Amino acid sequence: MMQPMFRVILIIVSLATMAYMMRKIRQAKVQIEAAMFWVMLALLLVVFAICPPVANICARLLGIYSTPNFLFLFTIFLLMAKVFSMTIHLSQIESKQKELIQKMALDQKEKEELELKVQELMDGKDRAAEVEDECEQ
Repeated sequence: MMQPMFRVILIIVSLATMAYMMRKIRQAKVQIEAAMFWVMLALLLVVFAICPPVANICARLLGIYSTPNFLFLFTIFLLMAKVFSMTIHLSQIESKQKELIQKMALDQKEKEELELKVQELMDGKDRAAEVEDECEQ
């Protein structure tokens, strides 16, 4: 059974989380897809706080005798799943970053080689012009 004070705190924190995420979305500081996880989690916690029988039934089905313990366990599980998915995403971004850095290095090397060839051609043209001027004199 959830105590009324716990329910009030749960509702306040959940609504504050939703409001904060909506503000960050409007400020374009977080993508909608990333914020949806937090908004949905907060919404689910509000549902559990407003309708305690739903949380009680879920807790009993899982064999957890204290509804607040179920809510903490549920939240911890979801946060662990979120951290895992973020780790995978971060790993993919790091791989792409490594590939881009390598491509940029190769492009820079090619650019330097082309500039060197152009410089050599220009030097060759200058020498040819000097020889031609000497021949005319």
